Amino acid sequence: MSYSDITLEMIRAQFGITIVERALNPHPKRLEPTSWLLAALAEGNGMALVSEKSRNEFIVVPVLITCRKLMNDSFYIYSGVRFDVDAEKGLKGECDFLLARTPPSPIVNAPVAVLVEAKKQDIEEGMGQCAAQMIAARIFNDRQGKPIPRIAGCVTTGENWQFMSLEGNTLSVDSRRFYLLEVDKILWILSQMVGANG
Repeated sequence: MSYSDITLEMIRAQFGITIVERALNPHPKRLEPTSWLLAALAEGNGMALVSEKSRNEFIVVPVLITCRKLMNDSFYIYSGVRFDVDAEKGLKGECDFLLARTPPSPIVNAPVAVLVEAKKQDIEEGMGQCAAQMIAARIFNDRQGKPIPRIAGCVTTGENWQFMSLEGNTLSVDSRRFYLLEVDKILWILSQMVGANG
């Protein structure tokens, strides 16, 4: 078993996590997208629909890079890394994106603050996977002596963005889903997620 096999029901049953739906971002502000991001999204729009990989390359990566630039390069993006934390519990496998305060190296260093999981079409399918990665990030940070009270997560199809937060034994799922047309709000939320764990 790996991250991709884990469902939200398994998160509840096996990890003792309470799952609630609430407004995580009730009044999101806006972070103005750069002209580069708008051009990249317009250019890649048609090509992004082909596969998960193309959505990552043409939508998710430009959004994450722009957020990093708008935050003065204050976090780092790990893409497609192995994140094996507890194989017996299924907390192993590859993560689409980890956002951390430490520069990329051959191995991931704590603290890991945010996980972004990209799915081709189904947000719900990716929520258990992302939640498992969030639990793994908390365990990983604790083991390295760099605990973070709140781990943030996001599942996205590129067009739709579903945000989550793990604090204690509660996984909060945002009651609102955001869409790429609101990229300014998505950028602001991502900046808050990373900034809160600085």
